[in-house]
Amino acid sequence: MSLIPSFFGNRRSSVCDPFSLDVWDPFQSFPLNTASLPLTPFGRWDRETSAFANARVDWKETPEAHVFKADLPGVNKEEVKVEVEEGRILQISGQRSKEKEEKTDIWHRVERSGGSFVRRFRLPENAQVDQVKASMENGILTVTVPKEEAKKKPEVKAIEISG
Repeated sequence: MSLIPSFFGNRRSSVCDPFSLDVWDPFQSFPLNTASLPLTPFGRWDRETSAFANARVDWKETPEAHVFKADLPGVNKEEVKVEVEEGRILQISGQRSKEKEEKTDIWHRVERSGGSFVRRFRLPENAQVDQVKASMENGILTVTVPKEEAKKKPEVKAIEISG
């Protein structure tokens, strides 16, 4: 958790947090009325892609490991990729397909989102990147990155000076 206060709502990550590579979404709190969404060169901002792009991830450190838990409801494990890039960057990515629309369907409400997501985290020096494990159960991805044992400080031995 960052020690720097957030000025953008109840966010636990910060632009200044060295362990977070999150990108702040300036349209995150925009209203759902699509007419009020900003116009981009490609049309109106796609709020549904943006909503899933910000998959929520918790990161905790235990004495043995760094543990990441990502909420990915409706995503199969085959649609998720967990990678460790050069420089100790943990990348969690994937895609949830939108439901196929039939021409005869009449949609009354669409709140679930589809699209792709990418979350990246810079792992600390004590992370054993060659022993990362991942599992998925009930829409929750758990990535466990074991930690190296803390190096003990060398014991200082006093030497008697003769003479």
